[in-house]
Amino acid sequence: MGEEPDLVEKVDKVEIETVAEGLGFPEGPVVMDDGTVLVVEIEAGNLTRVDPARGTSEVVAHLGGGPNGAAIGPDGRVYVCNNGGFEWSHTRGYTVPGHQPRDYRGGSIQAVDLTSGEVEVVVTEVAGRGLKGPNDLVFDHFGGMWFTDHGKTRPRDRDQGGLYHGRPLEGVWREVVHPLDAPNGVGLSPDGNVVYVAETHTCRLLSWELSAPGRPGPGNPPGGRFVARPAGRKLFDSLAVEECGNVAVATIGTSGISVFGPSGEEVDFVPTDDPLTTNIAFGGEDMRTAYITLSGTGRLARCRWPRPGLALEF
Repeated sequence: MGEEPDLVEKVDKVEIETVAEGLGFPEGPVVMDDGTVLVVEIEAGNLTRVDPARGTSEVVAHLGGGPNGAAIGPDGRVYVCNNGGFEWSHTRGYTVPGHQPRDYRGGSIQAVDLTSGEVEVVVTEVAGRGLKGPNDLVFDHFGGMWFTDHGKTRPRDRDQGGLYHGRPLEGVWREVVHPLDAPNGVGLSPDGNVVYVAETHTCRLLSWELSAPGRPGPGNPPGGRFVARPAGRKLFDSLAVEECGNVAVATIGTSGISVFGPSGEEVDFVPTDDPLTTNIAFGGEDMRTAYITLSGTGRLARCRWPRPGLALEF
């Protein structure tokens, strides 16, 4: 047998450097093979390519609404969760998303051709119900797409969210779990047999064991298995999975990246200087370059991560 991965190797200190700034609430980083990083700008409504080597950024496509999570699909296009937009405020040097905007028309999944910039709306409803605020997504080994619908918040009420699975090349979509409380980040275990979801307001990391592609097994507890919740007043955003199976969750409030083992033990916390730290993605030859979106201050940052991240399927 080979050497077992160290799940609990802690970080002494991580030096985080800014590689791009002036972005309109960036999220959904996707590390490309050429070293560039795609991000969505939720406030600006754009899919944008950042070149960390040159310190430049350029708009790939204008998507409108509120592009949120992003991932490369099996056809090479970039699939984007579009949450339909927010009302925005700017206070104390931070950009902050708020309620459902007045021009809101619903949520959608979009696909962007990176060569032409052409944007296609892939789906706006599942089982006859309109999508409210699609947030984050991940593709499985079979080309299926898991995504969360966070819902929208209004001054006196907010939507219940859910977890969905689809096969975009076949146009088949299915609601898997509903309701969830503001589900945000979604990821898959290294073997593809477990799907993880981070709820924002409850700050809970949940999981479901899968019995087949896109289908949780009958042994899962109602609402999923509770994995972890950090102490203190915090919120969860997006997540990424490490090669060893740890789950790294962007954490708002006491800002940074919280890292949990598959059994729920907290193995690391990497602090950041932006209270609206929203996403992490891994890249580089050894998958130990972590890109982190510091959304409140409009920055994309990177650091050297102590453990390799899990390579995505496409």
